[in-house]
Amino acid sequence: MSVTPGGAPRRGPGRPPRARPGDDAPGTRQRILVSARAEFGERGYDRASIRAIARGADVNPALVHHYFGTKEGVFAAAVAAAAAPAARGLPDAGRFPVSEFGVRFTRFFFGIWEDEATRTPLLAVVRSALDNEAAARIFQRFVREELLSRVAGGLDAPDAELRAELAAGQLIGVVLMRYALRIEPLASADAEELIGRLAPVVQHHLTAAPGTAPA
Repeated sequence: MSVTPGGAPRRGPGRPPRARPGDDAPGTRQRILVSARAEFGERGYDRASIRAIARGADVNPALVHHYFGTKEGVFAAAVAAAAAPAARGLPDAGRFPVSEFGVRFTRFFFGIWEDEATRTPLLAVVRSALDNEAAARIFQRFVREELLSRVAGGLDAPDAELRAELAAGQLIGVVLMRYALRIEPLASADAEELIGRLAPVVQHHLTAAPGTAPA
């Protein structure tokens, strides 16, 4: 550690001034992300601030900058953390028959959104992505690179990316109406019934010949 001319320790780059004891303790990064999701979910991307995120995590604002840099960096990390269960658990299309694509992906998708532990943080980042162009770009990049590319990679078709996006769009539309907007009767419909209705449509988008009607 370097020292100032007066002999006092010099702070390293990115370290918070007058950090409180325990500020950089294990779990601090996670507390910041939890606070960020709450702040983005309640106020939206534009109105959320580093200071408010730090206050919610009970840390110095400079520590938020130390871990994540800008507000965009905090949001990108919050997106990745919120969507981690989806990224980890996404079914590998190459490990089951093509005829099962639709039902497997639809059931997996609903499994993520029916679980409050994964739904709450996802709703927070989705709402911010709908309100702000910068937040939308971050969310779109994550969805495209971490989720849709893996779905498309399991399809043997020249338009695999378009197919994956159409299938995801079908499910995302239902998600917004059911969980974000709470439109009835969709919001209260049985999840298994919805899976049964949606899976054939998702299957059609993923594997059917262009121009054919869903079965």
